[in-house]
Amino acid sequence: MILPDGPHQPRIHPSARIAPTAVISGDVEIGPGTSVGFGAVIIAESGPVRIAGQTVIMDGAILRGLRGAALSLDKHVMIGARAVLNGCTVGEEAFIATGATVFNGADIGARCEVRINAIVHLRTKLAPDAMVPLGWVAVGDPAVILPPDRHDEIWAIQKELNFPSFVFGVDRPADGQTIMPDVIPRYAARLAKRHAGDTA
Repeated sequence: MILPDGPHQPRIHPSARIAPTAVISGDVEIGPGTSVGFGAVIIAESGPVRIAGQTVIMDGAILRGLRGAALSLDKHVMIGARAVLNGCTVGEEAFIATGATVFNGADIGARCEVRINAIVHLRTKLAPDAMVPLGWVAVGDPAVILPPDRHDEIWAIQKELNFPSFVFGVDRPADGQTIMPDVIPRYAARLAKRHAGDTA
């Protein structure tokens, strides 16, 4: 399904293969020789998506361009099934494996491997040729790559990256408090307004 978003219409090279159940919406550009699998979602939520070409996006992957964090894939990239990429940059010949998650503002260098179920955190910079092992976490600039059981070390770096401010524009709440009652109604309303004209 190819959907406009206001004045923005996806631009897809004629040589690209788009599976019938994929969803592509808004300011999305897909270059030559790209394959987008069944159930994949590529959406310019509030920022553009640019896919240079010669790339495979497998079934069920989700790619989102965000305000202040466009999504960009260089050539010869593989995005695995069920991978989720939010407003990040991925260099040429990189491999983002099945179930991997890449967060807003991350920068993944050329030839990097983000293996199955690995995480690249918000505003994290992976140097070219870096590898994040299965289920591990990359966090910070430059990235520190840690196993998930070292949560305190991950959090010490992650906290300074300030997810609430970078993503939602609000201060981190005090311990025991939450931003959800403030953030979620505004976010839901913004999404509803932005996608009011979507058609099936």
